[in-house]
Amino acid sequence: MKSIVIEKNGFDGLKLISREAPLPGPRQVLLRVRAVGLNYRDVEIVLGSYHTPFKRPLVPMSDCVGEVMEVGKDVTRVKKGDRAVVAFWERWHDGSFDASVAGAPLGGPSDGVLSEQFLTSEDRLVVVPPEISDIEAASLPCAASTAWNALVTSGGVKPGEVVLVQGTGGVSLFAMQFAEMAGAQVVVTSGSDEKLEKLSTPGILGKVNYRKYPNWSAEVLKLTNGRGVDHVIEVGGPQSFEHSLKSIRPGGQINVIGYLGGVDGGINPLDIFRKQATVRGIPVGSRRMLQELVRAMASTKTKPMIDSVTHWTNAAQALQRLHSGKHFGKVILSF
Repeated sequence: MKSIVIEKNGFDGLKLISREAPLPGPRQVLLRVRAVGLNYRDVEIVLGSYHTPFKRPLVPMSDCVGEVMEVGKDVTRVKKGDRAVVAFWERWHDGSFDASVAGAPLGGPSDGVLSEQFLTSEDRLVVVPPEISDIEAASLPCAASTAWNALVTSGGVKPGEVVLVQGTGGVSLFAMQFAEMAGAQVVVTSGSDEKLEKLSTPGILGKVNYRKYPNWSAEVLKLTNGRGVDHVIEVGGPQSFEHSLKSIRPGGQINVIGYLGGVDGGINPLDIFRKQATVRGIPVGSRRMLQELVRAMASTKTKPMIDSVTHWTNAAQALQRLHSGKHFGKVILSF
């Protein structure tokens, strides 16, 4: 079988190689990979800028959908011919997150899914219903699980609430869709008027270009008549956190997910105290969360926003598009 590995840092460090196809052992499943979804984490790992260094060569990427080719002894959760997506964490199946038992994520430190075939434990799999295509399914495991955890599982979003999503990356767009599914309204921030114009769903309360309005929290408060939002999807990092705190209502929630704006900056704990804010880190989501969101999207016919689909052997090109920030929605590799 063919695989792509990271041999050295940089997009030019990806290499197509041949490997012997693995055989499933007890409770293992061999997938024929159909599509792979890219996340910004993958870009950082390929470039060598991720906060944790990993040994090379390494097969990258964590998100895929595949067809079950073979099953090992005692497999009960899937059968041959099923389509399934692969959960991000090895052993976080349900309940609260515990890093000591969750196991290794894919694409670093464990080999990822950028191969024609992928061997995994059956415990990591969620069957995909026919209402969701391969391209759509590949976009779900990391970004959609993160948004579902933040708003639905941990956040308990309710009809009539207001959710602030930062930017138009994968997590933010899924959060927007899940908020609207729950009957909540959405305020979107972005540095691009072009991207903001693409968002026209009825659940959007307002849009703010943070480049035009550097004090963007004031604009968010105007949109909510001074009340503030109930939930924030915080992907910017320390520099945007101050505005997130100013944007929430007293007792509001901030879900810390990313640091696209950098890791430098200070946070005054007294500001959290004054707002009585709930602040939580979101470590993607469990297998149960992935299963719940897959069912919800199938039943509501909600479609992920897909930016582009590229043949998997052109992974470097797809990663460069994600790195450029010009994408709108998920970047997918097709097999």
